Amino acid sequence: MSETMLPGSGFDTYEEQDKVLVGMSGGVDSSVTVRILQQQGFGVTGAVIRFSPAHDGAVEAAQRAARQLGIECIVLDAQELFEQEVVAPFCADYCAGRTPNPCVRCNPAVKFTALLAAADRLGIQYIATGHYARVEVDRDGVSRIHLPQSAARDQSYMLSRLDQDVLSRLILPLGEFEKDDVREMARDFGLDCADTPDSMEICFIPGGDYAAYIEARGLTGKAGRFISPDGAGLGPHKGVLHYTVGQRKGLGIALGEPVFIRQIRENGDILLGRSGEEFFTTVRVADIVTPDHQTLNSAFADTDAAKWLFEHAPDYGFILRYPEDKQAITGIIYEPWHYRYVGVENAKTITESGKCLEEYLDGLSA
Repeated sequence: MSETMLPGSGFDTYEEQDKVLVGMSGGVDSSVTVRILQQQGFGVTGAVIRFSPAHDGAVEAAQRAARQLGIECIVLDAQELFEQEVVAPFCADYCAGRTPNPCVRCNPAVKFTALLAAADRLGIQYIATGHYARVEVDRDGVSRIHLPQSAARDQSYMLSRLDQDVLSRLILPLGEFEKDDVREMARDFGLDCADTPDSMEICFIPGGDYAAYIEARGLTGKAGRFISPDGAGLGPHKGVLHYTVGQRKGLGIALGEPVFIRQIRENGDILLGRSGEEFFTTVRVADIVTPDHQTLNSAFADTDAAKWLFEHAPDYGFILRYPEDKQAITGIIYEPWHYRYVGVENAKTITESGKCLEEYLDGLSA
């Protein structure tokens, strides 16, 4: 067994009797994760989660991969919880004109909840997944998500809402690798999934037509009008669930110049913008979580991460302020910096340590 610390683990040493439950999908990332942990001396058990009927193919693929890897793969049923915590809010967000990220919601509410419960039931201390991120323990003993080696594959924001119950037991072996390295390892290991394409679609919507999926559930989005860049009403649209901020194609609007969706307003109107108008100078980050459950109050303001954040934000072109309700942070971005489509990628940084935030902002400025 290797004497070095496993990448992204947050632990210094392992004993041969240590056991780990690995979340599997049948793809190359989770399969290589299993093999790395086996080489580290772990007793590995696989687990695949049936989130919906659309996941039956993934269940079968995970079981095939487990047989090739020589491990047991248990099937966990989370369909009811997934419907409640992911699918229903996903549909409600689109109907309200918001663009949700179902993975960010699923990981803390469903996936890792199911994995941790199964690990406890089986008497297994650690859990692992094939996410591209790292877990590090800060000087206060708090486990925090950090950026991976691969900037192109960064999935740290997918895990940004996990709490200490999960992070303190989570191993992420792929945090130090590029995707090409992982595929090369899979070929060296002789894994059948080595060249399996990555899935880019919404896992519970085969084909990716989310609007048709939502409408088939009997739901409709807010009605409203298209508003031109100059403020003129352009007539009704199909309903906000058919659109997302930044969208350029499929608008059904001919203005003689390229336009995109700049803003979906709460009343259902959709404001269009011209090229060059996709930049914003203010962002309000809400629904913030931190790994140690600190809220946006004086206790959070005293943490190392918050002190670093507020002190160094101007170095990267923005000023942060607490609003009176302390339920969100407002960022005022000034020249020479502008950010387009400020969203979850920027929101995630508040959950990370100063070191990680600095790495992330350095990447933005590159």
